Amino acid sequence: MRLSVERKPVKVLPDTKRVIARFFFNGEERSIELIKKILALDKEEVTALILPLLQDFSKRHRSITKKLLRNCERVRRYIVAAGYDFEKLDEDTKLLIGSYFTHEYSIESAAFFNPSIVPDPDQGNLEEGQLRVIISFRAVGEGHVSSVVFRRAILDRNNDITIIPSGDYIDEADKIHNVMYQKRLFIKKAQEADINDEFLKMVDEQLPERFDYEQLKKIVLQARAEATDVETIREYNMILSLSDSYRRITFSKDTDISDRVIFPISDFESKGIEDARFVKFVDDDGKEKYYATYTAYDGLHIMPKLLRTTDFYEFKTSPLNGTGAKNKNLALFPRKINGKYAMLSRIDGWNNYLMYSENINEWENPIKIQSPEYPWEYVQIGNCGSPIETEYGWLVVTHAVGSMRRYSISASLLDLDDPSIEIGRLKDPLIIPNPDEREGYVPNVVYSCGSIIHNDELIIPYGLSDHSSGFATVKLQTLLDRLRNGG
Repeated sequence: MRLSVERKPVKVLPDTKRVIARFFFNGEERSIELIKKILALDKEEVTALILPLLQDFSKRHRSITKKLLRNCERVRRYIVAAGYDFEKLDEDTKLLIGSYFTHEYSIESAAFFNPSIVPDPDQGNLEEGQLRVIISFRAVGEGHVSSVVFRRAILDRNNDITIIPSGDYIDEADKIHNVMYQKRLFIKKAQEADINDEFLKMVDEQLPERFDYEQLKKIVLQARAEATDVETIREYNMILSLSDSYRRITFSKDTDISDRVIFPISDFESKGIEDARFVKFVDDDGKEKYYATYTAYDGLHIMPKLLRTTDFYEFKTSPLNGTGAKNKNLALFPRKINGKYAMLSRIDGWNNYLMYSENINEWENPIKIQSPEYPWEYVQIGNCGSPIETEYGWLVVTHAVGSMRRYSISASLLDLDDPSIEIGRLKDPLIIPNPDEREGYVPNVVYSCGSIIHNDELIIPYGLSDHSSGFATVKLQTLLDRLRNGG
């Protein structure tokens, strides 16, 4: 018999008005010809074009002039190739050039789903029984490119949820390269990304044990300029792309959390940043931080990666390495177990695995701990976010796939000291798609990337058929009792 689950009336839908201004490039030859046409205009014509454009788009973007000037700077070399001195251009001309190399991208136009939920670092000015939370979502736009976006919400004493309305603007973060790389980890991840070993050996010989991005970029660009065959050039491009897997991104302090989008930057994630699983992590010394595992996808390779932040203004990203960091569905435990980091994974695509590590970026020796048992999970079983610690064990919200590729959400309980021991698993799903949840980009799917306990209930935010998101709650003690007594 299935447990009673309360679906909340709140739904979060994609909003086509949420747009960012992105760099737009149509190739070298077309760009040079375009620049020549713009620079042939006289000053009055430039002013007549740029002023109404700024008035129009300033209503849709914060600091639109900064974005246009930045994109003009990105085509500086094509301006020079067109026969003009970049430094002698006036600001209006630079703005106009930048506008022709900018386009709007609607980040949520296709879908807004697969949420995870964590406590907000700020819990001030709340009433008794309330909890302020941050919810991350996978937003999908044109070309099915995924990014990570956020909403703030309040859970009240009855666990009714109020989503704080989003702001008027949304912005990408500034990109800042990390200062130093460890060569051993960098080369190891490059090998896992199928970059040619001989090429890596050559690069390895030219780099010190610790190096920065500029050192790497200088060596690679010089070697790439001397290359003649397409495959070698591709290898050099990939090593530069891989270097972008280590970075620090920051948002302005005057932005609301709903204004911030983590959009693909490197080639290794050009097709999307998928299914971020956020977790509030407590170190052995009691310090708190937030981690998120996510999947970077370039259309061919899957690269599991790690986000870390303390305030949701600054994020550091890095790849996850090792035989256990394969495929999708990695979920970090919220604290160390017996002195080591612990992670769930699904390296083979259909079973759940457990692994430990002393280094949060290196994961080896995964151990299979769960396999499909019931008809509704015969195709695959996986996690729906990080395990949640309870007095009886680690509560793992799971997803499963059965006949007609129908997804469902369920739960299992793992031993606190040895999570390889399954204490119990539900024999039936907690959530299956209702008739009004079945239709979307991918029908018959309910899926979550992280839940939370509040006021003696488990709150599960979940995606609806890869389109939008909803929320459900279940009594915690009732759930734990069922898990401890055979499901």
